[in-house]
Amino acid sequence: MRFFIVILLLFILMLPGRVLSTQVFDVSVDINTAQISTTDYEYLNQLGPMIKEYLETNTWTDDRFQEIERIRINMQIVINSVDERQFTTTMLLSSERPIHNTLQITPVLIITDNNWVFEFGPNHNLLFDAYQYDPLATVLDFYANLILGYDYDTFSELGGEEFFRNARRLADMGESSGAGWTTAGSRRSRSDLITQLLNPDYEDFRRALYLYHRHGLDLFTQDPDRSRDNILEAFQMIHQAQRRTTARYPFDLLFSAKHREFRAIFMDADTERRLEAYNLLITIDDSRISEYERLQR
Repeated sequence: MRFFIVILLLFILMLPGRVLSTQVFDVSVDINTAQISTTDYEYLNQLGPMIKEYLETNTWTDDRFQEIERIRINMQIVINSVDERQFTTTMLLSSERPIHNTLQITPVLIITDNNWVFEFGPNHNLLFDAYQYDPLATVLDFYANLILGYDYDTFSELGGEEFFRNARRLADMGESSGAGWTTAGSRRSRSDLITQLLNPDYEDFRRALYLYHRHGLDLFTQDPDRSRDNILEAFQMIHQAQRRTTARYPFDLLFSAKHREFRAIFMDADTERRLEAYNLLITIDDSRISEYERLQR
């Protein structure tokens, strides 16, 4: 009997869409060279495929993912200037996760890195080394762990802790290099963000990510009212976290990615829930009051 069960489980795991693999990310990379003359830099055509392969083939976690569970990453790298083989760039990065019980996806993180400087040339090798700083690879490692931290936080309370701590270690390596890791007079650098996410004062914010996604979005098709109630509780947790903190970088990233989704969830809610959502949203995200005004109609 036990032999039959083992064979059955192996058969189920081999079904299409249920095959587990170490690949965590599905990555799309676009390199924008409009601001430079590309005559001498044809080798930049290698950069996008190289980054895609690096992120998709490295083993970032021991967990196994079905194809449908993979995290989608969209990356655009804008080449602002070049000196010899040193490129100054802006990176626009987004990650998405599937909404369970649906065919839809939801944005989890949308972030812009305005100061990524690295060297790249023909036949460049992009190698993973967790303990050796590299201006190109270490930044990719940092964002891979940051994205995983956010994603795991949406599936269990504070589930991304291991990945955020990995990102903190990488940021510590990067800080000695300067560019992009710390910003004087600002709290919006790579190092600032990971420091804030690991601060205990932000734990309610991170718990809200879990409540919103796992007991909100993932539940929505089964029980919309219960889902909305859980999301309202998540908004209240975000408000509590804001009252304990002064740096708003994680909050601003969340609202940038989610504000339209927040509004859409409550557009068809009953009047009481819709107005409660409106009052909470204009409190926690007062820069987008006009976006939420539609909930009053």
